[in-house]
Amino acid sequence: MNDVLIECSPGISGDMLLGAFYDLGVPKKVIEQPIIDLGLKDLYQLNFKESKSCSIRGIKTKVENIDCSPIKRNWSSIKELILNGHLEDKLKKIIYEVFQSLAIAEGKVHGIKSDDVHFHEIGSIDSLVDIIGVCASLNYLNPKRVYCNEPMLGRGFVQTEHGKLSVPPPAVIELIRQKNIKVLSSPDSIEGELSTPTGVSLIANLVDCQKIPSKYSINSYGVGIGNLKFSFPNLVRVYKITSFEDPYLDDNEQISPKCEEISIQEAWIDDQTPEDIANFVEKLRIEGAYDVSYQAINMKKNRIGFSIQAILPIEKKEYFRRLWFDYSNTIGVRERTQFRWVLLRRRGECSTTFGNIKVKQTLKPDGSINMKPENDEVLRLKLKHKISTYEIRKIIRESSKNFKAFENWK
Repeated sequence: MNDVLIECSPGISGDMLLGAFYDLGVPKKVIEQPIIDLGLKDLYQLNFKESKSCSIRGIKTKVENIDCSPIKRNWSSIKELILNGHLEDKLKKIIYEVFQSLAIAEGKVHGIKSDDVHFHEIGSIDSLVDIIGVCASLNYLNPKRVYCNEPMLGRGFVQTEHGKLSVPPPAVIELIRQKNIKVLSSPDSIEGELSTPTGVSLIANLVDCQKIPSKYSINSYGVGIGNLKFSFPNLVRVYKITSFEDPYLDDNEQISPKCEEISIQEAWIDDQTPEDIANFVEKLRIEGAYDVSYQAINMKKNRIGFSIQAILPIEKKEYFRRLWFDYSNTIGVRERTQFRWVLLRRRGECSTTFGNIKVKQTLKPDGSINMKPENDEVLRLKLKHKISTYEIRKIIRESSKNFKAFENWK
């Protein structure tokens, strides 16, 4: 199985990335099929043509908007379109995540709910085609890992639906902040928009490792050409490579626990039944809280109440803030922002004498790997085979070499 290396030269945009994948050999039918499956085939015409930038050949992507509909879609309607579309689950997930991060970033910079971000702010029809097409291309190639170097952002101004904005645009800045993307800069930054919101959103969600491996071989490559004219070639390359390293075991910076921003929300409630509290806590967990804890406490007027605390993804704090008022009786929520250090982790399964068992792995700072079976699996095997938890865990530990990952370290 090949790895994929995306080379920002020097920036990144959705149309250049799509052109590079097409040049790499991804069939046009593969690129367009999910767009058709989402009911968008009558809204655009997609063409790839040979082009050059400073005498370097590549493929230029052109998306023509033929949508005559006056309807303006927002993220809420696009979300419904994606979730209800007839796409395979893996492809649907990555398309959704790219659009969601872009909508959250646009909502943040415009001071509105992400669901209310309008279609042109998430991207016009060409951006829709670029995002869906790039996701479909990666899904088709099915790489073991996706690498990418640090992009440059440029300087100056760009014309948008909101008028003239400085480069980098606000959405790019917010995406870089949210996803902790490393970028390159220099005192004599290049004039022009080198990296677009669509391009940054794609690498923010699809790239596993934002560095070039120190040792690899190139199997094939594709070149995407951009529309802007510079004194140097304006292109993006995508390589099929074979990497000869594990980026997390060979790079101390990657092995170290990563730091991320989180939101803590909590409230004390003394006028709801234990059943209602339990349901609310479960609701918080279902909606994506990292963790929720609650305990009985003594409150005013000698009443027994509940202290509830939720640890949340920072980008979803506004959404969870509404859940407190919609699903509990509280009239106030305390909120603070903190940082946490977390070990890299991934899910997978081990082949054992019991069959395939779901497990989790964590990567320690010294490079060692700790593996732990899912508790539900341990309980199932304990009841089925009538043996102790200790014996089950021992057998699974001894099968660690038979581990198959479902996902990359994150």
